[in-house]
Amino acid sequence: MRANRLKDRWADGKAASNCWLTIPAALPAELLAHQGWDSLTIDMQHGHVDLAAMHAMLVALSTTNTTPLVRVSWNNPGEIMRALDAGAYGIICPCIDTVEEAERFAGACRYAPEGYRSVGPRRASLYAGADYMEKANETILSIAQIESKTALTNVDGIASVKGLDMLYVGPSDLGLSLGREARPDQTDPIVVEAIDRILASAKAHGLKAGIYCRTATYAKAMITKGFDLVTVTSDESLLAGGAAIAREFL
Repeated sequence: MRANRLKDRWADGKAASNCWLTIPAALPAELLAHQGWDSLTIDMQHGHVDLAAMHAMLVALSTTNTTPLVRVSWNNPGEIMRALDAGAYGIICPCIDTVEEAERFAGACRYAPEGYRSVGPRRASLYAGADYMEKANETILSIAQIESKTALTNVDGIASVKGLDMLYVGPSDLGLSLGREARPDQTDPIVVEAIDRILASAKAHGLKAGIYCRTATYAKAMITKGFDLVTVTSDESLLAGGAAIAREFL
């Protein structure tokens, strides 16, 4: 089975980079994949990506060894399984608030007896290899997004759920849920304390920890703090930022 680049980096003791894809098109995804990112996340929650676009973008990413992740729109087993069957090597599931929700999510990512994922890896076996069924459970990443006051209360229970690989911090919703400002790259002491608690819980239970960032400076600080996966930017931000720089010369 094709290697998961993220797991290889972690095995070498290194943190991994990630970039967010919200534009529903194959070419931008392929261009970014060739820039050397460790992983790219196709966003089906807040991005404008439907099932057909996701499939085309996964095909585009497969021209590189960049690990393809998909953030599904919700904790919907059918959507999770379709993304995996299309070749996603990891699923980020938003709004995991309870142990029961975490169990539902983790089970959808794993074939029996570890879970209840249905058999039918159409494109996944073409992308990953003929031994996909035998090795998928140990290769695919199940990533629970922690982004609410409720999730923070239940974080230790969530982190103990068998089959989860990572807790991923959604800082904007987390801040809003705690009565603070909804934004990434948090410096608010209350939100920072919550982020540190999520990180500590992940580490205590043997899980990896990830976080959404907007700048390389903040992402580097999160790596120093102990995060294993840092989202640095998005296709939208890169496009808008590049256009703004070009406009300065007019």
